[in-house]
Amino acid sequence: MELSRVIEQAVSGLGYEFVDLEAGSRLVRVFIDAPPGAITVEDCARVSDHLTRLLEVENVDYGRLEVSSPGLDRVLRTAADFERFSGSRVHVRLHVPVGGRRNFTGVLKGAAGGSLLLDCDGTAREIDLEQVAKVRLVPAYDGIGNGHGGR
Repeated sequence: MELSRVIEQAVSGLGYEFVDLEAGSRLVRVFIDAPPGAITVEDCARVSDHLTRLLEVENVDYGRLEVSSPGLDRVLRTAADFERFSGSRVHVRLHVPVGGRRNFTGVLKGAAGGSLLLDCDGTAREIDLEQVAKVRLVPAYDGIGNGHGGR
């Protein structure tokens, strides 16, 4: 079974939301959330202890495991994420350029029919989800940014 799926099932089983996984160069970094509250150090320690045992059972060769909250610039991956954070400012990075651009920043309007809906300064954009490499929230600083204050 794929590492991401194994970790996602374990994290969900503990009652947390699996947000993202970064794995490589012997580092496994897992991002978790606990809607509608904030992640605590104790939450991270609980998940880390569980994943340490799980990775051993799954014979995953790694050097270091890190578990943390997704932060203010959290990655959005799922349809539920796109719905939950609709109305927020996001940064979208594409796998390949479209119209000479790989990066777009705008207000997320949701996702429908396999496309991400984005308002870039009054211009509506519909981006094929298969072209999307990563979507991140744009943190709000001094009232500028997303409408969720980072959440």
